[in-house]
Amino acid sequence: MYALVDCNNFYVSCERVFDPSLKGRPVIVLSNNDGNAVALSNEAKALGIPFGAPYFSLARAIGKYRIAVRSSNYSLYGDMSRRVMDVLSACAPEMEIYSIDEAFLFLGGISGVTGLGRAIREQVLAWTGIPVSVGIASSKTLAKLASRVAKKDPALGGVFNIAEALTDEVLASVRVEDVWGVGRQYKALLNGRGIRTALQLRDAPERWVKKNMTICGLRTVMELRGIPCIPLEDTPQPKKAIVSSRSFGRPVETLCEMQEAVASYVTRAAEKLRAQRGLARSMIVFIGTNPFRESDPQYSNGISCGFPVPLSYTPHMIRYGLRMIERIYRPGYRYKKAGVVIPDIVPEGERQLSLFHPPPDPARARLMETVDRLNREMGRGAVRFAAEGCGRAWSMRRSFLSPRYTTRWDEIAVVNAR
Repeated sequence: MYALVDCNNFYVSCERVFDPSLKGRPVIVLSNNDGNAVALSNEAKALGIPFGAPYFSLARAIGKYRIAVRSSNYSLYGDMSRRVMDVLSACAPEMEIYSIDEAFLFLGGISGVTGLGRAIREQVLAWTGIPVSVGIASSKTLAKLASRVAKKDPALGGVFNIAEALTDEVLASVRVEDVWGVGRQYKALLNGRGIRTALQLRDAPERWVKKNMTICGLRTVMELRGIPCIPLEDTPQPKKAIVSSRSFGRPVETLCEMQEAVASYVTRAAEKLRAQRGLARSMIVFIGTNPFRESDPQYSNGISCGFPVPLSYTPHMIRYGLRMIERIYRPGYRYKKAGVVIPDIVPEGERQLSLFHPPPDPARARLMETVDRLNREMGRGAVRFAAEGCGRAWSMRRSFLSPRYTTRWDEIAVVNAR
């Protein structure tokens, strides 16, 4: 048996843990630069607020219904996710962290799995303050569907074991595009054959599924039949490419500010690279204006550069990045976005050395380990490279940012007792 533990409205729930005044009140969390609604409380959904709606279009509803607005607080959400996963790791012999707010648990050999699901839900809520839904089934795909049912039906108390229900009725109520692994292209293919529900997909001919949806589609069908075909992944697969990019909080119009931004993005990309013990063979830097402002002159460009020896040493990568941005930057434009891409990553143990360049210095590796550890323990940006700048007026706009309660001493929650 498998269980999928899914945090309910995760971003909103994180905000509510430290601000009880938000409970029972409609809440929306905005995307980067306070652009769109990327998380909605159940109260906001009940008001008809659409997911992804631009913030400017919600001004009237926000005032009318006293909707609380928050900017994305990634430091808080990341730390709360870690706390939830720490609790879950002690609840089952095996666990796969699927996303920031989801994890699969393997419950093989454990009796009373429904009761265990309720205990897990209560423990996560008590220890972190985050409400979760638990879906239990004999395969990961069915556990995904069970979690959706648990979240939508309040009568279930947040836990649903699909083995204890009429499976055919459950699958018949699920649209085929809501099945894990079925995307837009497969939706059109399946609908064209008259397959519109998860039940119809489960009963589809195996030969046709394998021919038209490959072996991955056949695995999905087997999973819907309760035959586990997708094992747990104990460790996440390393990324084949890393992207670090943000839209600016305001247009950038000077080379100095653009260099600061690119240095900051390079630093973040290098940090991600070291976290998966990888090395970069090359790097791409790109910039662009806002294509939606037709009154402004438009310009976008990108440049790539190969490294003589694969590396992850931030100062060297910043040096390359600054040289690259100098080549493609053009004055007289109002730049909206810049970014860094590391497209070709190799594991640390497969570094190809060069006869014409010295081997990597162990002292530099220790320096990067120290910087990463300090930023991990004291909060991102605790140690920063000078090339990233201090003022950073171009930084992402977050007008409704809540405190980083769990990662910054100067923003820790304060309780006033009377």
